Amino acid sequence: MKDMTKLMICALATLLLAGCGESTKKDPDPIAENTEEVAPFSWKAANLYFLLTDRFNNGDPSNDVNYERTNDSAVLRGFEGGDLKGITQKINEGYFTDLGINAIWMTPVVEQVHDGTDEGTGYTYGYHGYWTKDWTALDPNFGTREDLAELVEAAHSKGIRILLDAVINHTGPVTEMDTVWPEEWVRTSPKCEFQDYESTVTCTLVENLPDIKTESNEAVELPPQLVEKWKAEGRYEEEMAELDAFFEKTGHPRAPRFYIMKWLSDYITDFGIDGYRVDTVKHTEEYVWQEFKKVCVDAFAEWKQANPDKVLDNTPFYMVGEIYFYDVLSGRYYDFGDRKVDYFVDSFDALINFNLRSSGDKTYEEVFSNYNSILQNELKGFSTLSYLTSHDDGSPFDKEREKPFETANRLLLAPGASQVYYGDELARPLIIEGTNGDATLRSFMNWEDIENNPETKKILEHWQKLGRFRRDHIAVGAGVHKMFTETPYTFMRKTADDMPEDAVVVGLGLAAGEKMVEVGEAFTDGTTIRDAYSGITSEVKNGSVFINSEYDIVLLEKSED
Repeated sequence: MKDMTKLMICALATLLLAGCGESTKKDPDPIAENTEEVAPFSWKAANLYFLLTDRFNNGDPSNDVNYERTNDSAVLRGFEGGDLKGITQKINEGYFTDLGINAIWMTPVVEQVHDGTDEGTGYTYGYHGYWTKDWTALDPNFGTREDLAELVEAAHSKGIRILLDAVINHTGPVTEMDTVWPEEWVRTSPKCEFQDYESTVTCTLVENLPDIKTESNEAVELPPQLVEKWKAEGRYEEEMAELDAFFEKTGHPRAPRFYIMKWLSDYITDFGIDGYRVDTVKHTEEYVWQEFKKVCVDAFAEWKQANPDKVLDNTPFYMVGEIYFYDVLSGRYYDFGDRKVDYFVDSFDALINFNLRSSGDKTYEEVFSNYNSILQNELKGFSTLSYLTSHDDGSPFDKEREKPFETANRLLLAPGASQVYYGDELARPLIIEGTNGDATLRSFMNWEDIENNPETKKILEHWQKLGRFRRDHIAVGAGVHKMFTETPYTFMRKTADDMPEDAVVVGLGLAAGEKMVEVGEAFTDGTTIRDAYSGITSEVKNGSVFINSEYDIVLLEKSED
């Protein structure tokens, strides 16, 4: 810390003679510059956007009703019209680029059971994508294969990676129109009790959600309903030939899990997706994920070899797992009570972190320093994916949407990768009258609020500035964290080891107007620094910069001018 007398003299000199760093230059609106230049990328620092395909944007109203899904559903438990074309539309408009997003994860787009169920929450269709009927086909409510190809191409053209959602643990529920899979494929009981490893893995997740026998190595035939369906669609011979080739190439038995792995890997070889978010990880044997990772990595290599002109860079295929209630502070292991499992071994690059959303009673520094410690030590070489809101977590960080600015700060400045849930950046309501269960978290995107609500626009601009800063600086998510001052809170992130060289300094809770910010070893004296939040530039002198802005936040980066 600098001597207070010196600070007062320096501040006065700055005002009168501009002698402590020239902060008079201001760049154009940092959000207005929708540049296509792509910053160095690492999954460890990704700014990922998670959306429900059916609830984000309706780009093609003609596909809103299929398979006679016309029954009246409970509130927010039917299809609402969102589709792949709608996502592509927003990619092309630059919405994700402005928001600083460099990866998009969408809920499953495979064909869902045609009928619905009423399991005590009201009549429900598979709008969420987790009730698979056919892994090899897209559900027409979401779009076509051509739509998916166009989406991936559009995203890649802007440096945005695409994650699909992998479900290997279960099929869709049994309905009047959708029959149960053969008993050599699935079990329909007992229901999981979550008391230990066995009662979490070898059981059905919930009632009427048949559990794939992922532990089995016994060869099985295709389910009759798939055979009948593929023949009616005129693709039975083609699908069988591909299966034969897959099993001959891999040497895997024709066991249930390997059929599904083949079908999921086709989305890599056919479309060039960049990763999978994997559902219900702890409900499946850990070796299954090691097998799946290898299948995916091989498929990604095959796609790259066949499409050299479409390869973004040498970033490996990414797998992030969902283990409900996994806490990054627990390190590499998930504890079932009677057994601890390390899911990072030859499988997952990251696990979704359930800790951040319950961090409201902790300061930024408590959270950031703890995450930095675990990521730089026990989890070194791996990462985490933190969120504050999600589609099935009934205890989000700010359910009433009273703290949208703090939500952005806490999420987008945390070490590791960040997961923005669709509408976080617009304070989309999470409490919807008449809903039951997690449906309240899944309302349609509130696009109209951007134009109709000035406060929403201010919130969005804040998320955009922080998101772009995170995207443009790999140090934010993957750098080493160091606090400079506690009040106001200032800190540095700087990359180390084999990461691309990068450094940033962040200040929160600063005074409006002129403020001095220590930059330590992040930037040397004489370096021109830009505040990415206000667009103001200043020169480093005596290890500090002066920024004169109306905001209480600074996002300091080396100026490229």
